[in-house]
Amino acid sequence: MENKRTCLYDKHVALNALMQPFGGFDMPIQYSSITEEHQAVRQHCGVFDVSHMGEVYVTGQDAERYVNHIFTNDVTNAPINKIYYGMMLYPNGGTVDDLLVYKMDENKFFIVINAANIDKDVAWMREHAAEYNVNIDHLSDKYGQLAVQGPEAEVVVEEVLHLPCKELSFYSLKTIDVNGDNIIVSRTGYTGEDGFEIYASHELINNFWDQLLASKRCLPCGLGCRDTLRFEVGLPLYGDELSENISPVMAGLSIFCKLDKPEFIGKEALRQQKEEGVAQKLVGLELKDKAIPRHGYNVIADGKPVGVVTTGYHGISVDKSIAMALVDTEFSKLGTELEIQIRKKTFPCVVVKKKFYDKHYKKD
Repeated sequence: MENKRTCLYDKHVALNALMQPFGGFDMPIQYSSITEEHQAVRQHCGVFDVSHMGEVYVTGQDAERYVNHIFTNDVTNAPINKIYYGMMLYPNGGTVDDLLVYKMDENKFFIVINAANIDKDVAWMREHAAEYNVNIDHLSDKYGQLAVQGPEAEVVVEEVLHLPCKELSFYSLKTIDVNGDNIIVSRTGYTGEDGFEIYASHELINNFWDQLLASKRCLPCGLGCRDTLRFEVGLPLYGDELSENISPVMAGLSIFCKLDKPEFIGKEALRQQKEEGVAQKLVGLELKDKAIPRHGYNVIADGKPVGVVTTGYHGISVDKSIAMALVDTEFSKLGTELEIQIRKKTFPCVVVKKKFYDKHYKKD
């Protein structure tokens, strides 16, 4: 099957971006270098094309009750224009996807899903909507999305795009009319830095992209540094740190699973995991060598495999070889000495916190 293209595909090609398949799309991995783009976001401002992400509207008189049924977080009595992170789960506690839920009002929710899971997620949502008076509108093909990220993001979005956003608090949103076109701007992102995500028509996204690059105040950034940035601050990637076989409890994300609300799909499985424990847990690992671990490499204790690396890099902001790994729970305690097998050699490492670099979000 041929990969899809975002509405900015031609712009990326014109910039000589390195294009590779990701989530069923041809996406830019880097323009200049992953390190340069990573540092731009940490120190100044970068813009990402994330139009491959999926968007779904849930509307109707049962919208809030339905979203609470499929979603681990709790949107009951939640403020309008707030955003919630959480997961959709299988009944056994495995993860269908992790997602953002935007509460537009009690009867209208905007849900953002991962590109590789769009078809699966929409089918799952529709399958579990039968008993609710709701409409599930899949609008991924109608929206483009930009992520403007970094400590200068607020100034850039305000002054270059003329979108009033400085009053937005972290994980909040507003809708803005631009020449009769309603767009959504949220103070969210996937980098650990302050920033905004903008959802709009393909035409507007192209215009915004052109304005940002013409201003010279925002570096175009690819998915390569998007991964290094999210990894350094301990944010999970579906397929690596979450999957149908990795529950939020295993991944250390129980805070986003509200076991005190009446019900949601997978609640009983998570409650049991919390009470009885899980066989494996996600941990951070720091190598004592410059060797770089990669996804799928074995984690070793006493000469035997006890886990597997989910993501590994040389941490650009911390200048260390680091990894996240799913390991047997008995080896998950901070300070535990382990090894990672890299090709035919093993390298010593130690269990550390998964957040290798401090987040710099805007505080209320």
